[in-house]
Amino acid sequence: MAPSVNRTKSRLQAGELALGIGLRQARTVDIATIAGACGFDWLFIDTEHNSMDVDTACQIAMAAVATGVTPIVRVPGHQHYHAARALDNGALGVVVPHVDTPEEAQRVADACKYPPIGHRSIAGAMPALAFESVPVGEATRRVNDATLVVVMLETPRAIGNAEAIAAIDGVDVLLVGTNDLCAEMGIHGQFADPRVPEAYAKVIAACRKH
Repeated sequence: MAPSVNRTKSRLQAGELALGIGLRQARTVDIATIAGACGFDWLFIDTEHNSMDVDTACQIAMAAVATGVTPIVRVPGHQHYHAARALDNGALGVVVPHVDTPEEAQRVADACKYPPIGHRSIAGAMPALAFESVPVGEATRRVNDATLVVVMLETPRAIGNAEAIAAIDGVDVLLVGTNDLCAEMGIHGQFADPRVPEAYAKVIAACRKH
């Protein structure tokens, strides 16, 4: 059986637009099929700001993989097992919140990517490969290629470190957490404040460079 393809990552690497929807309250796997039927590229499954457990998130992720939609799970913290459990059980991407420094970004990449890029532990059969039986070296290479790693920049410190964070091998996307960034700057909810687009511009420039 052919490996699952991360359509979202492929489109981003090609400079194309990838569209998706976010999921917080739905708990049934049919939402993944609906996302596919509507033509979305990715399904964002949030386990940071809701009560969904990892089992439910991964069941939905597995359903998304079967439809060709990229399941992306936002994990609740930096601990390596949050990302590992999601990726080992269906997610093709993870979003890690509150990454402020390149050192933190490196630890995220280490948790999400197999050697030689990172230090992710190798599990058994891999949902990302549709449970295909392949040599371990080939499997880890293919899963590394398919895994989308997103780090969230949510403080002025993180924005200042955007270029160094973007340079980390294994980090694919920088995502600005605008709500928390505004709060950290003392301008809660003031998205029109000029400092917000200035932050976006810094992150965009860092991404284009790397």
